[in-house]
Amino acid sequence: MAHTQEVLYGPLIGWARRSPFHTGVLGHSIHPLLTDVTLGCWLSASILDLAGGEQSRSGATLLVGTGVVAAVPTALSGAGDWAGMEGAERRIAAVHALGTDLAVFLLLGSLIARRRGRFALGTSLGLAGNVIVAGSGFLGGHLALNRGTARRTASPADGSMADRS
Repeated sequence: MAHTQEVLYGPLIGWARRSPFHTGVLGHSIHPLLTDVTLGCWLSASILDLAGGEQSRSGATLLVGTGVVAAVPTALSGAGDWAGMEGAERRIAAVHALGTDLAVFLLLGSLIARRRGRFALGTSLGLAGNVIVAGSGFLGGHLALNRGTARRTASPADGSMADRS
């Protein structure tokens, strides 16, 4: 699966690896920080969908759309991180990315349904996307926290930040 993703996204992954989204200026990857924005928007939209009634539809739609837009830099930073991984971490990250991609497509479908006035469908797609991204996020958290893939260390030669590996 990792090889297939590399072939499909090869040029984008190379760019992401050199982009500002793959920075070590914080001493760690920026990807986990960006996921909080994306996931926070989507979870908040689902809470509004389930508890807010009809008057919360426009707010929930705005949150889903904001989360979809925020998913772009989040994915780019994750792709940059993935490009530097090897072995088991790379395979786990490939599954994480696949799950996250599926969730993004479900939430994009949710946004489209909501914009067309099909709020029940939008809510269902949003909830499904949130369930999938929760599982995918568990894998991402495992990589960052247990496997240490989000850490960056200072390079002794020039003082810049480099990947952990």
